[in-house]
Amino acid sequence: MVNRFAFKLANVNGTGSASANSLLMQAIFRMGIPVSGKNLFPSNIQGLPTWYEIRVDRDGHTARTARFDLMVAMNAETYEADIDEVRPGGWVLFDSSWPLKPSFLRTDVTFLGVPYANICIENFGAARERTLMKNIVYAGTLAALLDIDMDVVQGMLAEKFGAKPKLMASNAKAIRLGYDYAKEHFACPLPIRLEAMDTTADTILINGNTAIALGALYAGATVAAWYPITPSTSVLDAFKELCEEYRVDPETNERRYCILQAEDELAAIGMVIGAGWNGARAFTATSGPGISLMSELVGLAYYAEIPAVIVDVQRVGPSTGMPTRTQQGDILLCAYASHGDTKHLLLFPGNPEECFHFTARAFDLAERFQAPVFVLSDLDIGMNDWVVPRLTWDDSYRPDRGRVLSREDLEALPKYHRYSPEDWQGVAARTLPGTSSKGAFFTRGSGHNKHGGYTEDPDEYREVMDRLARKHWTARNFVPPALIETRPNASFGIVTVGSCDLAVREALAELAENGLMGDYLRVRGFPFGPEVESFLRRHDRMFVVEQNRDAQLRSLLTLETGVAKAQLFSVRAYGGLPLQADQVVREVVHQIRETEKERPA
Repeated sequence: MVNRFAFKLANVNGTGSASANSLLMQAIFRMGIPVSGKNLFPSNIQGLPTWYEIRVDRDGHTARTARFDLMVAMNAETYEADIDEVRPGGWVLFDSSWPLKPSFLRTDVTFLGVPYANICIENFGAARERTLMKNIVYAGTLAALLDIDMDVVQGMLAEKFGAKPKLMASNAKAIRLGYDYAKEHFACPLPIRLEAMDTTADTILINGNTAIALGALYAGATVAAWYPITPSTSVLDAFKELCEEYRVDPETNERRYCILQAEDELAAIGMVIGAGWNGARAFTATSGPGISLMSELVGLAYYAEIPAVIVDVQRVGPSTGMPTRTQQGDILLCAYASHGDTKHLLLFPGNPEECFHFTARAFDLAERFQAPVFVLSDLDIGMNDWVVPRLTWDDSYRPDRGRVLSREDLEALPKYHRYSPEDWQGVAARTLPGTSSKGAFFTRGSGHNKHGGYTEDPDEYREVMDRLARKHWTARNFVPPALIETRPNASFGIVTVGSCDLAVREALAELAENGLMGDYLRVRGFPFGPEVESFLRRHDRMFVVEQNRDAQLRSLLTLETGVAKAQLFSVRAYGGLPLQADQVVREVVHQIRETEKERPA
């Protein structure tokens, strides 16, 4: 039980518990121990239940788990359900200022009561301060119960409140009150406890939305337009902060960026497309409902061949769905966004590190192929802090602007046509406004021929559409390749995408312990590269693990590769909570058994 357990903090939204919960997770991270934190919060502003789950695992298995060794029950409204989630033999830490209902008590768990409300009344003045400090007091209790290094905790308080002595004193006092109470009244530490390790060296804690903003900054993005929507809003919040620091001329104080909050998502993508046509690296960030609204102009960008980067931090749908829950329900929507024959480039980061690199890559792909490129993250990656390797950057990087003609290039041409001639990738050279009058052109979203002229001629229309299809097919060699891991004597494969990665890896390890060896492939880009086709050909039976109801990744694989549908078995989770390894193991084992039953005796 040393460095291998999970605990859950049940709070009321709006009481300031996020700071205390984040303090706990970061303290464990600084002790060098693999850890993850999942914030489960309601979509209303204040008053409903909120939870924060922390999992510690010395072997690095930090996907979400539903088995909790310790519950910090600070919300009377959810006591019963929260206590039910504690495993037999576990612990419940609660505010004993008021007695628990006898019906809540379980004989197979240990209840640890601390009179948090009374402690705060006795030691702090204003009502709001008492509410906030109650969270810090329970953090102090947990420091004693779990053996969290108090030097680390004190150091973090000093970092956060060093310039605010009054706040520093209140928080330090609250931590000590909780810590001392636990030491005096309980056997500390509990059997579930922490010991310092050194596994988090050269790693950082970062959420995917911040990493995406960093990727956009490093790629040279200067224009962003968006309409706020959970869970993507913080992408633009972070990008704005970064631009204010790194995109302002130090001598003239002139801003070298443009961030626009549009009246809706349709306007936002229109602004991005306009900026892309003018030569700026531009992007928007949204979620599923925003993609729906953007679809019309995404088709324009596809057909008129204008670069644009669209970040989709997926949440639960359809309609407005559950805005603060996670899902991978936009895969097909983004692959074929808009009406008519459209097909887009998709990048699927599996963690914040990939959010950073894939976002930068998305700008290169958008300009190389003169097309919209989607970065599909999700709420779990975007809004939760993940432990990832320290981000690195190649300072020799130069943006890939694709085929852009200079004034000299244009002067050497007898005549410029926007969509001809194409190169081996199916890409025709573009021009940027203001370069030369010889490069000026008129284009439209209606039917055009390879010269950019209006047409309704079937052959001319097909010629352009076929070239667009070739361009998309060529891009399969430029999107991030799938991640593949093979094992000796593997009898099946698991194919997955995005944030399923940690849970699937843990599931594969557990299956292997039980004699079920499986190979692994994580899709990271679309169109699918040749390595995906090869993996699919090599396996007769594969389980496609994804977080949506309709098996969208499986559908995309059957539509866009030669794999037989019968080879792909679905493992789906779509309740809105991050995937757990148990869900994968249970379903894979069940389906293997069912398949074996159907075999002739």
